[in-house]
Amino acid sequence: MAIAHPPFIGSEQATVEAALMVSTPSPSRPPVILTQDELKKVAAYKAVEFVESGMILGLGTGSTAKHAVERIGELLKQGILKNIIGIPTSKMTHEQALSLGIPLSDLDTHPVVDLAIDGADEVDPYMNLVKGRGGSLLREKMIEGACKKFIVIVDESKLVKHLGGSGLAMPVEIVPFCWKFTAQKLKLLFKDAGCVAMLRTFSETGEPFVTDNGNYIIDLYFKKDIGDLKAASDAILRLTGVVEHGMFLGMATTLIVAGELGVTMKNK
Repeated sequence: MAIAHPPFIGSEQATVEAALMVSTPSPSRPPVILTQDELKKVAAYKAVEFVESGMILGLGTGSTAKHAVERIGELLKQGILKNIIGIPTSKMTHEQALSLGIPLSDLDTHPVVDLAIDGADEVDPYMNLVKGRGGSLLREKMIEGACKKFIVIVDESKLVKHLGGSGLAMPVEIVPFCWKFTAQKLKLLFKDAGCVAMLRTFSETGEPFVTDNGNYIIDLYFKKDIGDLKAASDAILRLTGVVEHGMFLGMATTLIVAGELGVTMKNK
């Protein structure tokens, strides 16, 4: 996806940093087209502006969050940030953070997190989220549920009228034992919404995708709005065999969106 953006010149980093400020294109300076990944980086850089030295940080997972983790590593190396401790939401982020020299810990040692920064797969008008298409929803929810402030960073393609509205997956992490039984229960739970429940697999081998916690993921696809999200959440979690779902309801405190008009920010 490419979206028109106000004009910026210079290196890639300078482009992203300049993109944090909105300017008006002129006939002599036509708009530069930023890719979806560049928009993600713009949002990520803006979120990192909220990071202060001495913070305990929840480090998100995925294509957007990786830019924030990278930026935090850069600022630590430059000495702009000091005494940061990161708590990664996945093995992938753990490895990235270590490679950048970010000191790491866990919730057992630091049960209260100052700030978490992460992306989202969908965001509705009330800042409810769908997360977990990368497979890290359980650890993300544990860490981001323990933070004082949770900043969500997205490009504008992730904005939806209602959760499930993109037509893409709403993930549910389940135990592998009798997964077909659990998948059928999930499908029946949302039959009025035209739900399709599919085991997430690797396209190359057909083998089940296994989370960092040793579980499977059932991806739910909806043809209609599922209605009351709190009721849907409670119903999913009551099913034996379900570990967690990808709806993050009422958790985000700040939303940062990068789009064709620049960067917008919304607080809860």
